[in-house]
Amino acid sequence: MAGRSRWLLGAAGVLAAGCALPALATPTLYLGSYGGSTQDLFQKKIIPAFEANHDVKIVYVPGNSTDTLAKLQAQKAKEELDVVLLDDGPMYQATQFGFCDKLQDAPVYKDIYDIGKMNANATSVGVVATGLVYNTEAFRKAGLPKPDSWEVLTDKRLRQKIAIPPINNTYGLQTLLTYARLRKGSDHNIDPGMTALAKEVGPNVLAWEPSPGKMTEMFQNGDVTLAVWGSGRVAALKATGFPVEFVYPKEGSPAMFTAACPVVHSDVAALSQQFVQFLLSPQVQAWLAEGQGWGPVNKNTRLTPQVAATVPYTPDQIDRLVKTDWTYVNDKRSDWTNRWNRTVER
Repeated sequence: MAGRSRWLLGAAGVLAAGCALPALATPTLYLGSYGGSTQDLFQKKIIPAFEANHDVKIVYVPGNSTDTLAKLQAQKAKEELDVVLLDDGPMYQATQFGFCDKLQDAPVYKDIYDIGKMNANATSVGVVATGLVYNTEAFRKAGLPKPDSWEVLTDKRLRQKIAIPPINNTYGLQTLLTYARLRKGSDHNIDPGMTALAKEVGPNVLAWEPSPGKMTEMFQNGDVTLAVWGSGRVAALKATGFPVEFVYPKEGSPAMFTAACPVVHSDVAALSQQFVQFLLSPQVQAWLAEGQGWGPVNKNTRLTPQVAATVPYTPDQIDRLVKTDWTYVNDKRSDWTNRWNRTVER
């Protein structure tokens, strides 16, 4: 394969008649996945555990979902990556474009929650919930009850005290889809959601903020007391000692999955399949929950009470998750973004 040398000879060649044939070097698997804390967890725990039981060397190629998907597109038909991890929206694009190989049947796939199953070429490996985060002390001082519904975003008492990510962020997009459903629309009828966000929610929004760092800063400065965010992000902020809580609204919480797939035309195809299966094992699922705040999609995973409190885990929490129709949404997202920019985030 161009640009790569997977199976290197252990010596330059047979030097003399009767010499033993040179041994093949350890094969290499290239993993495209997120940087930062995800890369740390994989390189310190997950990758060494897999390498210890398989004849393979794993090279980690960091990048966000957009970066990794772009690599797959740029290297089409001569892919250098063997396994990729992407957010569920981009992963559906990757499978649609033919970048992912078919998953080989394995017992572990029977242990996945139904909501975590994707298609024949990709599987979810973790889930976070999109819901509400609120400053518990600020709500108490203002005499406001604990929020339990998406409708709190329309409460006039919270004017200019709310932050929501924009539509080019999954949390913002899922807020739009949620309000479309709440206002008798759907993923396929987005108009009621656009209207609700522009007229009912918008006046209460101080910032349509995509940056996790800025979102944290706005809470810590007291600029906002309520936001739409992910369960993993909230767990990280709460771990600093800041008085916030995550809420699974009674109408349901959109699910955001991290997904994995083996890449087509891999010259370590069997190892790629095995690595994806390894990510779904209860032990790795527990590591991902503890280290990344990704709720387990393998129903046999057991978490400590401390970790379980930070991720979607209980049957009630799993039942409240709402799956996004990414095949349809990806097709419409560009048009929706243009409408959002004209009518919601002006």
